[in-house]
Amino acid sequence: MGPMALPITLHRYSDVLDQDGLASGLDAVFFQSSNTQSFVDDAARLRFRERWLGRYLSCDPQWAYVALTHDARVAGYVIGSVDDPASAPRFSDNPHFAVFKDLTRRYPAHLHINLAPEFRGAGLGTALITRFASAAKAALAPGVHVMTSRDARNVGFYKRNSFVEVGATGKGVHEVIFLGRNL
Repeated sequence: MGPMALPITLHRYSDVLDQDGLASGLDAVFFQSSNTQSFVDDAARLRFRERWLGRYLSCDPQWAYVALTHDARVAGYVIGSVDDPASAPRFSDNPHFAVFKDLTRRYPAHLHINLAPEFRGAGLGTALITRFASAAKAALAPGVHVMTSRDARNVGFYKRNSFVEVGATGKGVHEVIFLGRNL
């Protein structure tokens, strides 16, 4: 599929009138894209969703963007915050933010992006990151970051989108890298 082969439009999540109608599409893309595919029980699955998707939609809806196809299917999304996660209590459940607190001051905005598999490699991810980065810059965030495993498939994608490695913690399969992008 070539860049943006299907008619896809980007919308700020908070501007979509039928947010309840988006929920199942967002969840489908979220769980389909996640490295975690099995859960001990439904409560664990719900906690996982809340940590990596739900809290952003409820606390930071102005920083969420949804890519919709011509027939209103969710092709992907980017969610995030411009608050420094090392100093915002709602992110205290992620110990990596404390480890990287010196870097989060320089790159306070952070994002999570997921695309349905059939929409990857067509420029949609870059369009979503560009939209988020532009809004974060307008809000005077000096930089944006992501954290991921060193061997994750998304590292190359982030580097192609102007993120550079500025920190790392852990060893081997537990190594997490901090990728920053100046705004």
